[in-house]
Amino acid sequence: MTDVTLQRPDGELDSLQESYPVRVIERRDVAEDTISLALKRIDGLDFPAWDPGAHIDVVLGTDGNGEALSRQYSLWGDPGNRSVWRIAILKDPKSRGGSVKVHETLAEGVRLTVKGPRNHFPLEPAGEYVFFAGGIGITPILPMVRAVAAKGQPWRLYFLARNRARLALLDEIALLPHGRVVLHCDEEAGLIDLPSITGELGPDADVYACGPGPLLDALENLSALGPWTFHCERFAAPASMPGSDERPFDVVMFKSGRTVHVPVGVSCLKVLRDNGADVDWSCGEGVCGTCETEVVEGTPDHRDAVLTPQERGANETMMPCVSRSKSARIILNI
Repeated sequence: MTDVTLQRPDGELDSLQESYPVRVIERRDVAEDTISLALKRIDGLDFPAWDPGAHIDVVLGTDGNGEALSRQYSLWGDPGNRSVWRIAILKDPKSRGGSVKVHETLAEGVRLTVKGPRNHFPLEPAGEYVFFAGGIGITPILPMVRAVAAKGQPWRLYFLARNRARLALLDEIALLPHGRVVLHCDEEAGLIDLPSITGELGPDADVYACGPGPLLDALENLSALGPWTFHCERFAAPASMPGSDERPFDVVMFKSGRTVHVPVGVSCLKVLRDNGADVDWSCGEGVCGTCETEVVEGTPDHRDAVLTPQERGANETMMPCVSRSKSARIILNI
């Protein structure tokens, strides 16, 4: 470990989030293995404002190391109603256990802590919107659809699932304007024809999607062939990122001037935290954006599913939980 002297940059990435003790005031089934929770602050105050695409961290106790164990869930309710936050959770036995714990322990009246909101999936201005939601992926998409519909802008929603029992929040979907929503179930109609749908889109169209990896991968590949713009939020980072070679590197912690070494097979985040760096984190998989850290110097090897291609190209921040460094040394503002 070495020490260096560095000139402080003009700005810092503010990654701090407020914590809010809340109570579950409503729990209801909204699809097969899917529940919706309504959360209200225990102090009776309003939550912070949020925009469509935002998610919150739900603290679910601690892990084996005593660290806060949390999971991220998108807000699907009305951004104008700041007295309640609404989330929906699919019970997935193949996940890391968070969704199972939610289903088994979070009943009406239970108290817990949430953080947020955070938004890495914002709704951008466009001439036309096409939305794709796969299963529980409807949660960030629904507020977007409502916002676009309220402004009278052109839009369509394709809500996809394996079968009708998996289509969540159908009572909310029924309130949307008729004729603009397509419900598609694979068991009834086979796989949806994405090339045909997206092949009609022009340069003024923006496609927003959230759902399983294969759906997002297919749309991302199609976006490279068409003039439209693609935005997505993933439940998990891709298994591999193009050009991401495993190599050791050094990290300079800007605020202390200390240098630490990140070997092959060990995450940058682990090394930083083991050496006393105060880096907030949550998912550890490059999908929540909690550990986003400002890059002062060096070239990150981005492996997250949060930053856009433009943000990756700018190399202003990185997610040290999964990302590494292409340069032998990288300086992070921590």
